[in-house]
Amino acid sequence: MAKTALLFAGQGAQVVGMGRDLAESHPTAKALFTQADEALGYALSGICFSGPEEELVRTEHAQPAIYLVGWVALQLLREHSPSLAFDATAGLSLGEFTALAAADALGFEDGLRVVRRRGEVMQHACETSAGGMAAIVGLDEEAVRDVCGQAGVSLANINCPGQIVISGDADKMEAACDAAKVAGAKRAIPLPVAGAYHSPLMQPAQGGLAEALDKVELREPLVPVYSNVTGQAHAAAGTIADTMVDQVTSPVKWEACIREMIADGITRFIELGPGKALSGFMRRIDRDIEMLNIADCDSLAKAAESLNG
Repeated sequence: MAKTALLFAGQGAQVVGMGRDLAESHPTAKALFTQADEALGYALSGICFSGPEEELVRTEHAQPAIYLVGWVALQLLREHSPSLAFDATAGLSLGEFTALAAADALGFEDGLRVVRRRGEVMQHACETSAGGMAAIVGLDEEAVRDVCGQAGVSLANINCPGQIVISGDADKMEAACDAAKVAGAKRAIPLPVAGAYHSPLMQPAQGGLAEALDKVELREPLVPVYSNVTGQAHAAAGTIADTMVDQVTSPVKWEACIREMIADGITRFIELGPGKALSGFMRRIDRDIEMLNIADCDSLAKAAESLNG
């Protein structure tokens, strides 16, 4: 029997209109968007459905919006494939909070409020420092670490073979990209982001996130939840909060998470939330793994058909 893991999208996957067709077609989805608006005290659903884009991309909106759409996708999947059982979860950066909620380590509304606060404090950190990020294509991790050392920037995301993201002071990013090209990178692409995520420049956000996590109950996950910080499953409920605070400034070890899950017997992955970035990473990690995604009504129907088939 296939062992299944759920994967949840991270920041950057947001797009105006996300979740709208789900809410229009499924009462459960509509109710969850209404619940989120009431829990947060503002119309997050309206920003998801109609934008404007400059509001949706703001970190304090993008993070709870992506969390919410991933959660909605999961609840609709449960309705359409009642026999679905999953054996593990993981999420890219903020998506790890959705993964924790899916594993019942964190309540839905608690997670929504924590992620909203995470977005606020990270937005503030972005506004008080001049940071940037760049994607380095075609170099291995060791070579990118050397580039980071030369340029004085940080390794931010180890997504998949040949695709690593660096992060740091904006005035150092051009030199870092140049150094990557000299080292043999196929491309070094500056990213349109608000700041230097997963670098020491995000340290001012850690205190606010820690305070938000102190106010919620964190339980033992029902299934393993794989940590971006370690690349392995969270050890225990008592360490989750500290690890999630560390995640703000630590490199995202996404490839390590996926390879560890495969080593633990996972044979099927389901990406939930906007976009298909995680499916793209999977193709470069292991093309033989079964991969489904749920972002809208069409992909929900296809995934349910495959799972129920």
